Amino acid sequence: MARSARQSKILELISTKEIETQDELARELKNANFDITQATISRDIKELGLTKVLSPSGKYKYCFVGSDEQVISNKYITIFKESVISVKPAINLVVLKTMKGMASGICGFVDKLNLNELMGACYGDDCVMLIFPTTILASEAVVTLSNMLN
Repeated sequence: MARSARQSKILELISTKEIETQDELARELKNANFDITQATISRDIKELGLTKVLSPSGKYKYCFVGSDEQVISNKYITIFKESVISVKPAINLVVLKTMKGMASGICGFVDKLNLNELMGACYGDDCVMLIFPTTILASEAVVTLSNMLN
C-alpha cells in the first residue's frame, strides 16, 4: 500500500491507542493489512515527526508533535525530579513544594502533563498549587506525580 495510506493509518493508531514501541506499531499495522518492516516504521516515525510523550496513565506513547498533545522530554522529567521536594493532597488541591525559584518551571511542566480534569494551577517562588474539581481527582494526580519522582 502507498506510503501516505500507511502514514495516515499510523496517525490514526497513535491517536486512538497508547502505542509505546515500534514493535507494537508494527503489530497494529499488520493487523490492519499493512506489510511493513521495522526500517519502514522507523522512517515513517521520523518523517511524521512523531515523538514519545508521557500519557496520563504514566506510560510513554507515540504522539504527533503538531497535535494538541505537548511534548515532554526526559530533560523536563529530570528537572521535575530534582526540583520537587514533596507532593501532597489538600482536599481537592495538590500542593507541590519545590526548590526556591523553581515553581514557575514546574507549574509549566505540570500543565504539559494533561492531568485528568486539572482546572488550574498557580505558583509562588517555591510552591505550586493544582486545583481539581474533586478530592478523588486530586488523589489520582498525587499518585501520578509521586510516581514521577521515583
